[in-house]
Amino acid sequence: MATKRAEPVTIISLRKLSMTAPEPQPKETKTFTVEDAVETIGFGRFHIALFLIMGSTGVAEAMEIMLIAVVSPVIRCEWRLENWQVALVTTMVFFGYMVFSILFGLLADRYGRWKVGWALLPAHLWADPPSGAYFSLLTSFSPSYGWFVFLRTMVGCGVSGHSQGLIIKTEFLPTKYRGYMLPLSQVFWLAGSLLIIGLASVVIPTIGWRWLIRIASIPGIILIMAFRFIPESARFNVSTGNTQAALATLEHIARTNRSVMPEGTLVEPVLDKRGRFADLLTPKYLRTTLQIWVIWLGISFAYYGVILASAELLERDLVCGSRPESEVVVAMGDSEESRSPCYCHMFAPSDYRTMIISTLGEIALNPLNILGINFLGRRISLSITMGCTALFFLLLNICTSSSGLIGFLFMLRALVAANFNTIYIYTAEVYPTTMRALGMGTSGSLCRIGAMMAPFIAQVLMSASILGALCLFASVCVVCAISAFTLPIETKGRALQQVK
Repeated sequence: MATKRAEPVTIISLRKLSMTAPEPQPKETKTFTVEDAVETIGFGRFHIALFLIMGSTGVAEAMEIMLIAVVSPVIRCEWRLENWQVALVTTMVFFGYMVFSILFGLLADRYGRWKVGWALLPAHLWADPPSGAYFSLLTSFSPSYGWFVFLRTMVGCGVSGHSQGLIIKTEFLPTKYRGYMLPLSQVFWLAGSLLIIGLASVVIPTIGWRWLIRIASIPGIILIMAFRFIPESARFNVSTGNTQAALATLEHIARTNRSVMPEGTLVEPVLDKRGRFADLLTPKYLRTTLQIWVIWLGISFAYYGVILASAELLERDLVCGSRPESEVVVAMGDSEESRSPCYCHMFAPSDYRTMIISTLGEIALNPLNILGINFLGRRISLSITMGCTALFFLLLNICTSSSGLIGFLFMLRALVAANFNTIYIYTAEVYPTTMRALGMGTSGSLCRIGAMMAPFIAQVLMSASILGALCLFASVCVVCAISAFTLPIETKGRALQQVK
């Protein structure tokens, strides 16, 4: 039987298939965003340095703001000021803060956080850097009350740039660390407040209030050099199309943290419309913006109300008026001070101790505040602390001992500080990059309106009706608690938005 011949065509065909190389498939180009890079790089040495430098601006700001509280009795005596004139100094500082908060927010969204960040330094770099803390130093040479008010108003204008420091920290921090690191910034404000009170107790009785102001400007001068090591926000750079600068910043952070960058090419949309006030009132953000403004105004109103009310309540010897009225008349009825529209009341060592104890309250609830922010969320945490603030305002109406009153004031300071921590974080997180600084700036302006209103309630109304003043403070806090609970957006665990 003949064997079957193999088909040569089939053999040739198989050889051709085996020798033909497969066609190359096009590779997908990997891309990543700034958010991806921030999360991949993680937390490290860069963020610690950023936290220390930007947090230190809180020391400088606290010293400048609290300076008025410790200097007021001295300038009242030196220039024979009436009560409204002393209050006007504080009001004008906050007026300057209010006006320039919006301006700095607009500039930061359009031209960069770093450029506006120079305004973080107290008094603050209205001239070239070597002039450091210009207006703050000039205040110490004020020849009259009018010049003092004007120069402190300029200090308030510069201090208003402080919120941009929080923006920079927020935009560089990974999501899971924002709820922990940002509340810790309260430590720097506490340090600045305690430092200026301690310095005042030593410097004012010895070499005078003018030298206290000069010493208080030193942190701002030091920060001028330290601030140069903070890069521009990478989120801002990519929003303006400056991708190379953003990439260089991210690579620098990765090297500093000894971490790695994500693979691929940095890609973000270029956003031409930035820093527009109308964006805050678009349908998507209108309700959030209005409720945030109410909360900021109320928190500031309560915060400075606590500070001013503390002095009033202690001066009146407790809420229930334990000091007999006849004793006051005998002690003061024939004095020259009782007939004068102004009087001198210098702080005693016990007054400084009371200020230090109440100020320490601002850090007391920080651990609980951090837990609440990270586990309950920003909205619920804020509504709880605002509700408790209202409760403690009402408790001040109870007759109690001196230590009991100080305890109530201590808790109030702790609660109002926790309120500020939470609303700062929420405001920085809820808005996109194109309007984040402006959102913070406008909120800061509303905050100062509350601060400007507080003296008229804590000093003027309280002198007529303690119950009426405290009930008003409590009512405002209840409104803020409801506004916080009904905020439409929760930012806990949410990535920062780049576009609106």
